[in-house]
Amino acid sequence: MERLTSAQNPKIKRLIELQQKSQERRNSGLFVVEGRREIERCINKGYQVDTLFWCPEIFGEEEPHADGASVYAVSADIYNKVAYRGGTEGVIAEVQMQQQRLEDLKLQKKPLVVVLESVEKPGNVGAILRSADAANVDAVIVCDPLTDLYNPNLIRASVGAFFSVPTVACTSEQCIQWLKSKGIRILTAQLQDSHYYYETDMVSPTAIVMGTEATGLTDKWREAADAHIKIPMLGIGDSLNVSVSAAILMFEAVRQRQNPRIR
Repeated sequence: MERLTSAQNPKIKRLIELQQKSQERRNSGLFVVEGRREIERCINKGYQVDTLFWCPEIFGEEEPHADGASVYAVSADIYNKVAYRGGTEGVIAEVQMQQQRLEDLKLQKKPLVVVLESVEKPGNVGAILRSADAANVDAVIVCDPLTDLYNPNLIRASVGAFFSVPTVACTSEQCIQWLKSKGIRILTAQLQDSHYYYETDMVSPTAIVMGTEATGLTDKWREAADAHIKIPMLGIGDSLNVSVSAAILMFEAVRQRQNPRIR
């Protein structure tokens, strides 16, 4: 068992580059997952772990294991330098990416899909994935992405939901064409020319489409929509955080599907 004690070790330097640089992640095909629970969920969903970094002082003396993975012990000092957050139980993994495509998605009879157009904050995307997992959403589709889907902040904010919710990146045009070919109604969240979300059918196959808080959705989505929906804003603000809005709309779809006669 090799023990790494220097931040200048090439393996530690590569780990830090994978955390900080999207180009390094793309070039290597690897991304970073931090924490026992997240790594377990990652493995359970069929991801291949390439390397495990384990801190015995935090994790415990029993060496972690993942089929086919190299395992390195690191000192507490090194672990605290590379860990993004506390309380991650002393284990970090480099994991092989899995690229998913629209045509790979497996849909339920009445699918529920969340579409995010150019949402730029990885933490928001991760939080939306966490809600999507709870709502049993078929997929989250990130259109014209401004953030790397393998950004550590996104993975961390999803609390492992990134591995349970199929997540695809594509262009808006590709997504619109795919949704229409599947007979999935497009509901765009916007203030203009909209009905309240609870007045809109979400029992049939549905895609909830969200834009950025700053600029909202582009015209291509407004024009492609089957209906425009909005959330009542009763205070001084005119918008909610996109992850909060997405959760409200997802669970309205869940409510309608569980109680289709209550509208």
